[in-house]
Amino acid sequence: MLGEAERGIIMNKNELLKISNMVADERPREKAVNMGVGTLSDAELLSLILGSGNRDENVISLAQRVLNFHPIHKGLVGLNYLSFHDLLRISGIGKVKACQILAICELSRRIAMSSRKELVNLSSPEAIAEYFMEYCRFLTREKVIVMFLSASNELIKWSELSEGTVNRALLSSREVFVDALKCNAVNIVLIHNHPSGDPEPSDVDIVVTKRIIEAGKLLGIEVLDHIVIGDRTYVSLHERGFI
Repeated sequence: MLGEAERGIIMNKNELLKISNMVADERPREKAVNMGVGTLSDAELLSLILGSGNRDENVISLAQRVLNFHPIHKGLVGLNYLSFHDLLRISGIGKVKACQILAICELSRRIAMSSRKELVNLSSPEAIAEYFMEYCRFLTREKVIVMFLSASNELIKWSELSEGTVNRALLSSREVFVDALKCNAVNIVLIHNHPSGDPEPSDVDIVVTKRIIEAGKLLGIEVLDHIVIGDRTYVSLHERGFI
């Protein structure tokens, strides 16, 4: 059993860990208010999202552990590689905090895409690939995105239709065209990522694309392109002559 002295040392240590016992100007929230969020470290910024630590460590210490949890990718970039279940493996991170972290990652991706939205040229595979590059950058499984376009090739909306295994997305013609008919799309562009980083289309990619093209002809909906996104690079099946 611990003696009074040992218990006192542990209590004093835990007291020192508390954010409330830090110098006011060093507390993340007060520092953000008085000096601006730009002055905060990555761990301090994340600590504002997490809100609280646990009995053994303050929220800044917890944030630092989260930022260093991924075995390869460290810091803020590493957050993008952590799944919900990965986050739950971190001591001190429950379902609520895990969801908060994932929400921040998703917001950052959407902000990055929104800032480039006005630059998208729907006649340019390069611009479309650039628009979705950041969104696909940290995906560990293949996902299929479909851009639904009007007769004048204006973007009606885009949707993420399916998610597959590490190296194969699952996509059916029915999924594509049910959504296309709902939004009165006349043309579509298919986009999917290769988590390996190599955008070279597989035989399956080409076969599925041709099947969707044929189905689209029956419905009067044209497949303008299928863009495969890799690591900061892409391949356009239209430019390759498959469409």
